[in-house]
Amino acid sequence: MSEFRIKPFLKWAGGKRWLTSAGVLPAAGRYERYIEPFLGSAAVYFHLLPKAAILSDLNDDLIHLFRTIRSDPATFRAAMEEHQRQHCSQHYYAVRSSDPVDPISRAARFLYLNRTCWNGLYRVNLKGEFNVPIGTKDSVLFPDDNFHAVAAALAGAELISSDFERVIDRSKQGDLVFVDPPYTVRHNFNGFLKYNESIFSWADQVRLAECVTAAVARGAAVIVTNANHESVQELYKDAFMYREIKRASVLAANSAKRGPTTEAIFSANIQTPTPPRLPHG
Repeated sequence: MSEFRIKPFLKWAGGKRWLTSAGVLPAAGRYERYIEPFLGSAAVYFHLLPKAAILSDLNDDLIHLFRTIRSDPATFRAAMEEHQRQHCSQHYYAVRSSDPVDPISRAARFLYLNRTCWNGLYRVNLKGEFNVPIGTKDSVLFPDDNFHAVAAALAGAELISSDFERVIDRSKQGDLVFVDPPYTVRHNFNGFLKYNESIFSWADQVRLAECVTAAVARGAAVIVTNANHESVQELYKDAFMYREIKRASVLAANSAKRGPTTEAIFSANIQTPTPPRLPHG
């Protein structure tokens, strides 16, 4: 049986599907509200399915997609079925260059491009235009797509497009805050990290650490996933527990080059046993 109560419908670089089976997430029922400021594919949310939640992302088109599916899953599915009928290279690039105003068309464009672009990568140019080439996948709709179930799962969630700080600042005792930012580290701007630096800088990493530390002081339970790097560990060493998690890398385009990697998990005020504190250097 799948570990998801609702299967995530987006493919998202850095997504946390793997984390749901790692045994580090607490039961959502122990908390009054769930808060996630870097929503992405919402894998952790769909795994936990809390009764109340604030779900946010700075990507306005992403939040619009979730809102649209919640409000009108049937019409949204019909739009996706039309993309399936028309899918080809010419259609892909026509959709990629389009800028629909209609809410359903705008949301369907986002998911269509996500499912048919190269490696499911979300990337925009300096003008904010999606610029990923077409991929090798031909499926626009999957047999297990259930947008009505997704809509029902989102019924108790507040969906907002916002910077992470404004969202985390709303947290208080009784909340569970799950934070999964882009993995930017200090003095390392190679490959995928260089791309992340353009959307989430080291200054943002520092600001995030200060923000979640304040949330912990207010009594909120916080889990942060991040790069397992000394510069990041230093940011969280005073208020958080540290744990190294091993997993398979999925960032390389060639699957043969995807070796094991590690990620860091920092937690505080969690109502489950936690590993020892990160030792001070």
